[in-house]
Amino acid sequence: MSRKPWSDTARGYAMNAPALLALLLLVAYPIGYSFWVSLHRDNLAQPSVRKFIGLDNYLSLVDDPAFLRSLAVSALFVLTVVGATVLLGLAMALVLNETFFGRGVLRSLVLLPWAMPGVVNGLMWRTVFDAKTGALNGLLTDLGWIEEYQAWLSSATGAFLLTAFAQVWNTLPFAVIILLAGLSTIPGELYDAATVDRAGPWQRFREVTLPWLLHPLLIVLILETMNAFRAFDTIYVLTGGGPGDATGTVALLTVQRVLGYTDVGLGSAYAWVITLITMVISVGYVGLLYRRGSFEV
Repeated sequence: MSRKPWSDTARGYAMNAPALLALLLLVAYPIGYSFWVSLHRDNLAQPSVRKFIGLDNYLSLVDDPAFLRSLAVSALFVLTVVGATVLLGLAMALVLNETFFGRGVLRSLVLLPWAMPGVVNGLMWRTVFDAKTGALNGLLTDLGWIEEYQAWLSSATGAFLLTAFAQVWNTLPFAVIILLAGLSTIPGELYDAATVDRAGPWQRFREVTLPWLLHPLLIVLILETMNAFRAFDTIYVLTGGGPGDATGTVALLTVQRVLGYTDVGLGSAYAWVITLITMVISVGYVGLLYRRGSFEV
């Protein structure tokens, strides 16, 4: 009696079983366990009082002033960082897509900020913005634009904007790479046809370039939103969340809650709120841009 051969689907699952098992152990289990912890009153300083409380940690966030302030700061931070990253990334991708002398060198240099870890990025910009020995103060003083050194990170507005700038500088190359890859897939015949139809630069961008870039833009928006919501290392090193709570994002508050107060139950709830918010925003991005990005050649 001959055995029935495996289907391609079954064979595929069998061959990928080791990788799926590794993902289950390294990704799915920690995620599921963190959600389970968020349903408990769990403080490492009081291990004897650990107990299941259901959604109480989540419900307490509604009346938590620190959480609500950090959520507002995070929303403004994400809006600023993602908006600047998309606009600057699109502009740089359009420039680097053109043919000019030294384009290859410039494309390579664009990658350098992305290769820098967040902690190093924060340390570098903290040195640049330093009130006593900062390079920014020295440059502006030499140019005669300021008369004395300024404490750039001492004001709430200055600290927020400079922190957002540091985050954009660190993550901008990723957006440029994705958008540049999207630009390289646009058939040249479409631009030739637009030129024959006497379409201007704005019309060519709106009718040819932008529709082809909607799917790459979708990737950029989702990943940059996730990165901005989870930004911790650059903010922690650069401002520590200050002055006051001007740069105190939810991600920073989560780490402080877990490591500073050892409240892993409430800290896990903070982390899951970040996850749910980014999921909702990502679904909104997909619903808004995915179908609009379809086209016919």
